[in-house]
Parts: sequence; structure tokens; C-alpha cells
Amino acid sequence: MLVLVVDSSTPAVTAALAEVTAAGVALRAQRRSVDARAHGELLAPAVGEVLAEAGARPTDLAAIVAGLGPGPFTGLRVGLVTAASMGQVLGVPTYGVCSLDALGLAATRDLDVTAARDGAPGGPVLVATDARRREVYWAVYAAGQRVTEPAVDAPAVVAARAAALAVGAAVGEGAERYADVLGLPVRSEPRFPPAEELVTLAAERVLRGAPGEPLTPLYLRRPDAVEPTTRKPVLR
Repeated sequence: MLVLVVDSSTPAVTAALAEVTAAGVALRAQRRSVDARAHGELLAPAVGEVLAEAGARPTDLAAIVAGLGPGPFTGLRVGLVTAASMGQVLGVPTYGVCSLDALGLAATRDLDVTAARDGAPGGPVLVATDARRREVYWAVYAAGQRVTEPAVDAPAVVAARAAALAVGAAVGEGAERYADVLGLPVRSEPRFPPAEELVTLAAERVLRGAPGEPLTPLYLRRPDAVEPTTRKPVLR
């Protein structure tokens, strides 16, 4: 089953084509460009490129998987609108995955492998992406499972929570940016949500043909633009 994967929850604009079988997930093609100001310009061409590289057509797709964030509004909605529109036009189901979960799955798997090799126990990992405004989107993971709900906070607040949870390492662009405040060793990879883990987290739904889901974004913030509570006079 061919599955298109898109994510625009971070400055990385990701499109990938994956083959999902009962034996696992295999990426057939992938494109990633890092540009926080060009999500809209980069995603559609990337989708076309991965389909062309794999010799596939849009009508060959069995499903579409999209990263739900959390992420800044403008960039995040590009991926979700693209996925929802394609799913509707092609008549294929769309499945959402928390983008932090993809980072958490990749990070804890790598750390657990390293710990097993070194004979040491694996520990909780902080995943943090840049939320701008001197804040991060974050969650803590252990053994591939999320142990805190996704949140947006100042790095100092996250540092205190991470210490209370005995977190031993951090990953993500947000963790790199605020490493001095978090006070944790930061692994260089993964920095952005990996396509393979995004589709892995949706693979069970894909294989059993689960009904498509509304792609509800995880903004975690109220929008800056709000409806006025009072009427302003137009004549003065």
C-alpha cells in the first residue's frame, strides 16, 4: 500500500512516499527542505517529486498521513490543508499523527539501542521543537511512548518538568536552540519529525483500512487574531 506522508509543523517541509505492508514500512522517496517562510511554496513540488521518483501517480495512493503538530499556525496548516484536499479529491483516507510522537519514537528507539549495547538502562527523552516567542512545544517520551501531554512553555519551565521526570537527554530543534536553559545533553538527530516514524505510527490504521480522520491541528495556543468584543464606531 502506497502512502503519502507530509509534515509542515516545523521549519522542515517534509514529503515522502512509503510502502506499508504487514512486514513493516519502507520509504520509497523523500524530500525535506528547511525554510520556515516557504512551506506553501515547497510542499506541493516536493509531493510531485516523490511521486515521480517512485514512478507513482496520485491515484496509486492508498492513504495520506499528516503531521498534526504542534506547530505555528501558518506553516502547520499548509501540510494539513494539502493532505485533506488530496484525500478528498482522491477519495482516500487521511490519518493524523502528533509530530512530536514521531520524534519521540525515533529518539527513544535510538537511545534504547545505545543503552542496550552499553549495558545501561534507557531513560526518558525530552522532545522539543521551536514554538517561537522564546517558547518550545514539548513532550517527554520513554520506550517510544509519550508520558506527558504535548504542551507549549518557556524553556525554563520545561527544564524544571524534565528534571522532575528524570529526563536524561533531549532532541529536536527547540532543544538545540535552548540547550543552555534546558541543561540536558542534546542529540543531533532527529531534529525534525522523521517521515518513517510518522507513517509507522499510522501503519496499523492504514493496514486495517480504518476510516479517515479529520486532520485537527495541535496549535496549543490561542490565535493572535481574535474577534472584537465591542463594536467600533465608523463615523467620528
